[in-house]
Amino acid sequence: MTKSAVIDPEAILKQLTSEEKIALLSGDDMWHTVPVPRLGVPRVRCSDSPNGVRGTAWTNGAPASCFPSATGLGASMDVNLAHRIGEALGEECRARGVHCLLGPTTNCQRHPCGGRGFESFSEDPYLCGHVALAWVQGVQSKKVMTSESVDFLANEQEYLRRSNNSVIDERTMHEVYLEPFRIQNKAKPSVFMSSYN
Repeated sequence: MTKSAVIDPEAILKQLTSEEKIALLSGDDMWHTVPVPRLGVPRVRCSDSPNGVRGTAWTNGAPASCFPSATGLGASMDVNLAHRIGEALGEECRARGVHCLLGPTTNCQRHPCGGRGFESFSEDPYLCGHVALAWVQGVQSKKVMTSESVDFLANEQEYLRRSNNSVIDERTMHEVYLEPFRIQNKAKPSVFMSSYN
């Protein structure tokens, strides 16, 4: 990764056209954001991170280190290990030219039919939050952005793989579903991915 100038997001936002703002929301392709050369905004490369740095290919990509699944890491209850794994992931990102690692999945595990449950650390909000906090701190210590993934809030189960209707009362939402994100946010993750639901 080359060293780039520091960007003032507020100043840039004021200068972006509506078309440029929309383009930044949708991306250039599956793994890259759209650059805005006239304002010095570079193209950002992202990569999936369920248990390693995938790169920019869904299949048959470059070999990568395979780390324990998030569930395995959560079962260790070892936040120091989560931090060290985060550091290793950050180093792999830098070696692969990845600027933003799409993770961690901070949602709690709630139902065995969640196809991406292995990406979540635990069914306990406190444990999820603290393991995610350490993981994010580790990755970001290597100057790599993280994005709470797959979704911010209420993606703990699914129906027919790609749908669900999460109906949650306010108290439960705060005490169970928002709590891991609240804890993780102490690390100041760079990006939030919005919810599917």
